[in-house]
Amino acid sequence: MAALQAIHAAPDRPWTVEELGAHGGLSRAAFSRRFTALVGRPPLTYLTWWRMTTAGRLLREDDLPLRLVAQRTGYTSEFAFAKAFKREYGVAPGQYRRKVS
Repeated sequence: MAALQAIHAAPDRPWTVEELGAHGGLSRAAFSRRFTALVGRPPLTYLTWWRMTTAGRLLREDDLPLRLVAQRTGYTSEFAFAKAFKREYGVAPGQYRRKVS
């Protein structure tokens, strides 16, 4: 699926459902229905999950500052990133990094 490839290639991009649908040549509504049926999550929910998965990997495998991890996963502010990360993993990104290293 072209939209999944696009999300995986550029998780930092500020994707919209309309843009992702255009990758598959579908309208926003048709794309959203098809994506949810195939993937099991709505497109933007999947995007957030992928960003957090990518962030977790970066925190485990890299020594990047949190600011750069946030940028590489599509967050313009370190605060917004930390809040989303804690919601997903239950701990702050810095704690996560220390716990898994």
